[in-house]
Amino acid sequence: MVTAPHKVTSFIILATPHCNLAATSAFLDPFRVANYLVGANQFHWQIVSLEGGAIQTSNGMALVTEPLAAVAEIPPDFVVVSSSWTPEHHHSPDISKALLRWAKRGAKIGALDTGGFILAKAGLLNGKRATVHYEHIDAFHELYPDVEVTESLFEIDDDVFTCCGGLAAADLAINILRDTFGTGPANAVARYIFHHNVRGAEATQNPDQLEPIGHTMPGLVRRAIDVMEAHLEEPLSIPEIAAQLSVSQRHLARLFQNYVHKTPVLYYRDIRLDRARGLVTQTEMKLSEVAVASGFSSQVHFSRAYHARFGLSPKKDRIEGRVPFAFRAWPMHSPGGG
Repeated sequence: MVTAPHKVTSFIILATPHCNLAATSAFLDPFRVANYLVGANQFHWQIVSLEGGAIQTSNGMALVTEPLAAVAEIPPDFVVVSSSWTPEHHHSPDISKALLRWAKRGAKIGALDTGGFILAKAGLLNGKRATVHYEHIDAFHELYPDVEVTESLFEIDDDVFTCCGGLAAADLAINILRDTFGTGPANAVARYIFHHNVRGAEATQNPDQLEPIGHTMPGLVRRAIDVMEAHLEEPLSIPEIAAQLSVSQRHLARLFQNYVHKTPVLYYRDIRLDRARGLVTQTEMKLSEVAVASGFSSQVHFSRAYHARFGLSPKKDRIEGRVPFAFRAWPMHSPGGG
C-alpha cells in the first residue's frame, strides 16, 4: 500500500481540439493508479477546453471537457496544456490570461506535445528550457528564439515543464510523483502500469543507437545521418560526408540501402524536405526563406521536390497542411517519394 500524501493535489488539464489522447491519458493514468494504491482520492483532475463540451482528439475519439470559464478562478496545483495539431489556431487571449493568473497564484504550469507553443505565446517560457514533439522543434525555434528548445523527453525549469508527448507523458508523471511524494509511491505506480524503465529528463526523444524494436543501426550510418542533420541549411555533398567519415561512397551507399532502404542522396533530400514541411505548415516564414533554410538554392527545384514527396505544392500545403492527416483527402507521401 502506498502512503497517502497529506493533501489532495489538483490538476487542470487544458485540452485543445485534436489534442493527442494517448499523451493526455499517459500523463493522467499514473495519478489514477496512485489513487487506487493509496485507497483515497489524493489526486484530482478536471479536463477543460476553451468552450467546453466534447472535443475531437487526433485519433478521432471524443474527449468530454468543462468550459475554461467554469474553472478559471479555481487555484490548482498543476495546469497542463495538452495540444497537438495547429496549436496556433487554438490559442486565445482567454487561455493566456488564465495561464498567467494560475502561474501568479503558484500553480506549476506544464504542456504536452505542442502545448509548449501555447505556453510560449503566453510568455511563460521566456528564457527557459522547453521541448515539444521533434516534428515541431524547428518551427518552435523559428517562432520563439528566446526559448532554449531541446530534444529531451521533457524539461522542468522552475515551475514550468514541457513534454514531447506520447508515452513520454507517463515518464513525466512518474517523475513528478517521485519528486513530489518520494521514490516509494513512484515505484509502486510504475510497477502497476508495467512501466519498468522510467526515463528521466535527460533522455532524448531519438536515441542515437537503439531502434524501438531493438534493431541497432550501424554506427557509421548513424554518424552519417548526424552529419546530414547538422547541415540541413547548407548541405554537404555525399563525397564530402564520406570523406569526413573516412569511408568510401560505395560502402556508405551499400549501408544506407541495407539499413535505411534509400540512397544517401535520397535520404538527405527527404530529411531536408521534412524540415521544410514543418516550417511550411507551422510557421508564417516566406516560402523562399523556407527553401533556403532547408538547403534549396532554387525555389523551382524546392517546389518540385516538395510536390514529389508530399503530393502538393508548398503553397497549397500551407493551407491544407494545418489540417490533421486523418482528415485530409490526400496521402502524406506520394508513391515512390520515399
